[in-house]
Amino acid sequence: MSDSESAAAAAAPGPAESAPGLPPEAAAIAGGYASTGPALDLGALLWDGRCLPGAPVRVPLAALTRHGLVAGATGTGKTKTLQLIAEQLSAVGVPVFLADVKGDLSGISAPGEPGDAVRARSAEVGGRPWTATGFPAAFYALGGAGSGVPVRATVTSFGPVLLSKVLQLNRTQEQSLALIFHYADTKGLELLDLKDLRAVVAFLTSDEGRPELKEIGGLSTATAGVILRSLTAFEAQGAAAFFGEPEFDSGELLATAPDGRGLVSVLELPAVQDRPALFSTFLMWLLADLFHDLPEVGDVQRPKLVFFFDEAHLLFDGASAAFLDAITRTVRLIRSKGVGVFFVTQSPKDVPPDVLGQLGNRVQHALRAFTPDDRKALRETVRTFPDSAYDLEELLTSLGTGEAVVTVLDERGAPTPVAATRLRAPESLMGPVGAAALDQAVEASPGYARYARAVDRESAYEKLTAAREAAPGTPATAPADKGKREPSVVEQVVGSGMFASLARSIGTQVGREITRSLFGTARRRR
Repeated sequence: MSDSESAAAAAAPGPAESAPGLPPEAAAIAGGYASTGPALDLGALLWDGRCLPGAPVRVPLAALTRHGLVAGATGTGKTKTLQLIAEQLSAVGVPVFLADVKGDLSGISAPGEPGDAVRARSAEVGGRPWTATGFPAAFYALGGAGSGVPVRATVTSFGPVLLSKVLQLNRTQEQSLALIFHYADTKGLELLDLKDLRAVVAFLTSDEGRPELKEIGGLSTATAGVILRSLTAFEAQGAAAFFGEPEFDSGELLATAPDGRGLVSVLELPAVQDRPALFSTFLMWLLADLFHDLPEVGDVQRPKLVFFFDEAHLLFDGASAAFLDAITRTVRLIRSKGVGVFFVTQSPKDVPPDVLGQLGNRVQHALRAFTPDDRKALRETVRTFPDSAYDLEELLTSLGTGEAVVTVLDERGAPTPVAATRLRAPESLMGPVGAAALDQAVEASPGYARYARAVDRESAYEKLTAAREAAPGTPATAPADKGKREPSVVEQVVGSGMFASLARSIGTQVGREITRSLFGTARRRR
């Protein structure tokens, strides 16, 4: 156990046995949260309208790779729960990734503001006293849209399944896009940004490229045309800035601060709130990229990273069967890489059953039951919990802000009893930091110099454009005075003398197929 973990374990409240006099039912619940190893302190048990500070509700650090769900209606405290868990993970040296959709999580980098409400909550839940603390944080933004170090992905690494989601393609079109990616991979046509992909599709739908289109098999001219129009419209919406180089290295998310605390990586998303399919799919790309790159480690005593996926329902809306299957497999398998994933949404029904079944830890804030649909959703939520000593239908509609129903996996991997919990208050600032402070933090980030400026190197668009311009009247062979110098890619294309054989020539000379997996994302060669 590290020094930081030992300190956290020592500072946290002990098992329920240390506080005699609990009602028998409450003692039975509290006993399920007794933990001998390092654990996060969520709060204290609520029973019969009282908060019991001698009955801490904790989640073992090792259980966090079994993933989790934080759910609840708007305004019930989900964001503060994320902040609470994230700062405790950082304190014990575990890096954290947070998607900040509303722009109010940047405060994790600054000490909180003491007040009567905070002091009262600390006294109610017991344990170590509340101390205002800021945590090491790095701020990112998709394509530089907003305050943060720009996060970009190449089209090649993003892959056809994820791109189909943001382009809103149907299943047939998704399969056709996968064929186009396969064609570009094998022919050495690098797809770095959207104009590269558009150039390849335009070539395949042109008179010169139709023979190549036939060779791919299963791709109609009409479907290719639909994909091309979708790409053009997508670019017109300003999406081109999110794709290209330098591509973000997801390994940056695994960093720790010089003092040993885990780095909290905050992806600022308010500037792209109107593009929910884009940012939710980009989050999935980050997770898939981590999955590709991290080695297998099996069960670990503490996670390498905990990844919080806010507004998770956006990820699943309109998703194809292939996309959902890839999400399920990623969530199921990434725990063996030491990564925990928490989905954050309003209701458990927002998460497909196959994914929900992979989430071993639950923090359920209050739900509303104002309409028949609300009451139906409430009953469905109750059925997803283990049998409980509580009347969960009544409890879930009466919880206050900062209270939740909790069940996690204990150190043996068994579900703990359902516990109504009054949650601790975060020790960092519960709100955003000022714009000037945020900009200063971004520019001081080690990754700012590496990612701030976009790079547009030669790729499919440039190769195809050069070949189209040079193809008429090009001699069949390169001039003799070039000697034995290795011809450039463009010279290879131009020297072919036949534009229709363009990609075939490139494929013969320099192309190599890219290994893809799960979402069709490319394995990065770092």
